[in-house]
Amino acid sequence: MDHFFRRKRLGLLKSLLSLSLVFVSFVMIQKLKLAENVGDKQPNDADWCVPECFTFKKGIVAKPAPESSVSTVRNRELDAQRSSNGTPTHWDAQVLNCSEDASVKTKDWFQRLDSRFHQFVLRRHCRYFPMLINHPEKCTDGDVHLLMVVKSVIEQHDRREAVRKTWGKEQTINGRKIKTLFLLGKPSTGKDDKNLQKLVEFEDSLYGDILQWDFMDTFFNLTLKEVNFLKWFHIYCPSVQFIFKGDDDVFVNTQNLLELIDFKVDEDKVGDLFVGDTIAKATPIRNRQSKYYIPKELYDKPYPPYVGGGGFLMSSVVVRKLFMASEKQELYPIDDVFLGMCLQKLAISPQMHPGFRTFGITRRRVSTMNNEPCFYKSLIMVHKLSAPDLIKMWNVVQSKDLVCAQRSSI
Repeated sequence: MDHFFRRKRLGLLKSLLSLSLVFVSFVMIQKLKLAENVGDKQPNDADWCVPECFTFKKGIVAKPAPESSVSTVRNRELDAQRSSNGTPTHWDAQVLNCSEDASVKTKDWFQRLDSRFHQFVLRRHCRYFPMLINHPEKCTDGDVHLLMVVKSVIEQHDRREAVRKTWGKEQTINGRKIKTLFLLGKPSTGKDDKNLQKLVEFEDSLYGDILQWDFMDTFFNLTLKEVNFLKWFHIYCPSVQFIFKGDDDVFVNTQNLLELIDFKVDEDKVGDLFVGDTIAKATPIRNRQSKYYIPKELYDKPYPPYVGGGGFLMSSVVVRKLFMASEKQELYPIDDVFLGMCLQKLAISPQMHPGFRTFGITRRRVSTMNNEPCFYKSLIMVHKLSAPDLIKMWNVVQSKDLVCAQRSSI
């Protein structure tokens, strides 16, 4: 009898979970519609469209926005130029067909390897994936001075909304055009992936700022976001000048970032520009409980200098060099270390800048300094903030009522 009631309670619990998911999905859709209305956007088919009429079906890439005749001619000229030097003019990874490398299983080191790394190693040769959502027009809308590229996952809609309302807002400042893109994979299995996919497709129909590839959005796959974006940028962004790449839970002082770019341009130091919170003389973490644990069988030497992945600035020259180097570099499960390996191949040293705070203003989370607006006003990037805290801090820092005695340093 107890077994019967346990089964009955389990069935009721599953029903409640399903209803909760439906309710959350409904609330997210309403928030997205509200955001669209606040933005004074014109009505479109997505306002009333049922799920079956979304255009972003699996394997189908979003069409670019209509272009003016001038930009169309310019884009054709760029396509011809890229074709002549061997650069693809479109995303050419159309079919997902990557099986395990069975030969690895016979290696002694693989048999000793921690099992959580098996799938990564067996498919480490799988590099480029089909695109589910693409926006090739993003970089061709005139000369883009700064491209904000943000790593995110489908469930973190609130973080993307906060970024769009703050430092990731697309705008033109003193003639310098700023554009924003969010990088996504697919929702992991078991997370109601079909409904989540519909939600992100609807979100993109409102904002048009999402790039999505056909691989699972897991920690080990963050490196896939790096290499797929590098290739995407190489194909579609011939005239972008600078790229800020970061997480969706950071604060970025856009004005200070632009000032840093101006300084580097004035000093003629953009050819090898890769700047952030540099980590040097680091070694792999051997603690099995750590998120960043790496077994000796996978990597057994010190890391090259690398920049914390919370946020960093690069010139387009460096991004193109990184793409070439990344194609010859074996994938590594920690994405910012992987970029450090590519930089090492290029003999480029990442530059340390105190304005980038990967670990917060101070590593002591309870410190009041982590909530002091005058520090945020003087820094470039601070990691990490929740979506409400990001919006709150942004509004305080932008306020004319904020008075700081001087530019703060720590």
